[in-house]
Amino acid sequence: MRIIRSNAFLWTLQILLAVLFAFAGTTKFVMEPAQLAPPGSPLSVTFIRFIGVCECLGAIGLILPQLTGIRPQLTPLAALALIVIMLGAITITLMTQPAVVAILPLVVGVLLCVVAYGRLQSHPARRPA
Repeated sequence: MRIIRSNAFLWTLQILLAVLFAFAGTTKFVMEPAQLAPPGSPLSVTFIRFIGVCECLGAIGLILPQLTGIRPQLTPLAALALIVIMLGAITITLMTQPAVVAILPLVVGVLLCVVAYGRLQSHPARRPA
């Protein structure tokens, strides 16, 4: 598990994932409501836009705490929260599209697990004395 502890590797993953989620989140505000949630969609436009806000905040959370050194333990928390979003994306994708389409959110979720694990190892929770 030495590779997961590599700071450069984790930073690369964090930056790539942050760009992905920033793009996905902002796209949810640019798209027309009819494109965002076509008729028959299991999710409302409001909920999809809420997910967009969460994705943008998650992108910030993947980078900013670790970069500034202020509360770096928030970075794995942001990764864990984004994993929850990816679990929802996998579920909705499996309900509405062919199973092969769910591979992308699954891979993103696994990469988020790597970031969360790696950053939890570098900043373990403090135990009371």
